[in-house]
Amino acid sequence: MPVIQHGPRDKKWVALTFDADLTALMRERLQHGKVKSYYNEALITKLRQEHVPATLFLTGMWMEQYPDRVRELAADPLFELGTHTYDHKGFTKHCYTLGTVARKDMLSDVRKAVTMLDQLDSHATRWFRFPGGCYDGTALHELAPAGVTAVGLDVPGADGFARSPKPIVKQVLTHCQNGSIVVLHMHGGDNAPYTDEAITPIIAGLRAKGFRFVTVTQLMNG
Repeated sequence: MPVIQHGPRDKKWVALTFDADLTALMRERLQHGKVKSYYNEALITKLRQEHVPATLFLTGMWMEQYPDRVRELAADPLFELGTHTYDHKGFTKHCYTLGTVARKDMLSDVRKAVTMLDQLDSHATRWFRFPGGCYDGTALHELAPAGVTAVGLDVPGADGFARSPKPIVKQVLTHCQNGSIVVLHMHGGDNAPYTDEAITPIIAGLRAKGFRFVTVTQLMNG
C-alpha cells in the first residue's frame, strides 16, 4: 500500500488537508448536548471566501452524522474528499488514546468508510489517512487490497486541542516548504476549536511567501 508524505519539491505548491474526526465518545458528547456540532462551518466558509482548495478526510461516523454536508462538500469543486477510517481508531497499538483496530478488522473498517463515501460523492478519491498518523508494516499489508493510497504529512498543524490560533499559524508558516502537505482538522468543537480563526492568517502568510494552494491530487499530478 503506497504512502505519500509530501509532493514534489520543485514548485511552490502546498496542499491544505483537513480531517473530520468522529468517535463514539465524540458522538456521545453531541447526543448529550455537550458539543453543539462537529462540523466547523466557519472554516469551510473562509476557505470558500478565499477560493482555497483543500482535501478533506472524513471518518465514516462523521459521514453518518452529516450526510448532507458530505454531499454539499462533494459538489463544491474547491474540495476533494477522502476517507479517514470508520470510527477513528488507531492502526497500531498505543496510538495516542485512540484505541486499536484489530488486525482482522482493518480492511473491513477502511472499506466501510470508502463505500460510505462512494454513496455520497460520485467522484470520491481513493486518498486515505490513518488516524493519528499511526501505521506500521502490518497495517500497510492488511490494507493493500482496499485500493487506497495513504496520505501522511510533513507539516502537522497542531490545531488539536490548541488554546489559541497563534501557535497553529506559527507552526504552519514556519514549517511549510515546496510540496508540503499540511494536516489540520475540520470538526472544530472541543477538539479543534481554533482552526477557523487560524486559517485566514495561514492563507495570507503562505500567499505572501508565494505559495499556491492545491488539492492532494493536483499536488501529486504536478
